[in-house]
Amino acid sequence: MEDKEIIELFHLKGEKEKAFRLLVNRYKERLYWHIRKIVLNHEDTDDILQNVFVKIWQGLSEFRYEAKLFTWMYRIATNEAINFLNEKKRKVFGNSGEITTLLENTLESDVYFNGDSIQQELQRAILHLSERQRLIFNMKYFDDMSYEDIAEVLEVAIGTLKATYHNAVKKIEEYLKIADPSF
Repeated sequence: MEDKEIIELFHLKGEKEKAFRLLVNRYKERLYWHIRKIVLNHEDTDDILQNVFVKIWQGLSEFRYEAKLFTWMYRIATNEAINFLNEKKRKVFGNSGEITTLLENTLESDVYFNGDSIQQELQRAILHLSERQRLIFNMKYFDDMSYEDIAEVLEVAIGTLKATYHNAVKKIEEYLKIADPSF
């Protein structure tokens, strides 16, 4: 079924749960990995993903295709993940402090992380980007999203996205050169 058909099914009497299950099955993995790249921790990602699907359930009856369904869901997932990190940062560091160290420790101690040393170094480099650069880089590089879709999710201009992505790539390259001069 196409997204539009799932939404139409959702609006039919007695079919909400079936339609929602179809939606969850279609998007849970993509949303999981999107959130996971932001918060890095499996358990936190699972909790956030549950919250995301609750918000999707609550908002689905009002969805009007002003955006693509998956970009609307990505926006919800992105906002939930960022809110989670901001709350964690506030609890751990108060109103000042850097969450990069906390996320690096999470990356190193995560038993679910199965990347090799190169992947771990890339993830460490990504953590040194600003929050916005990290989001844009992950969506473009890992999720292979178009600039148009990213612009819709983050509600920013495409030109700004392209510049931010380019700057993120340069910062990652610089970080990796310092970490491994043979790069």
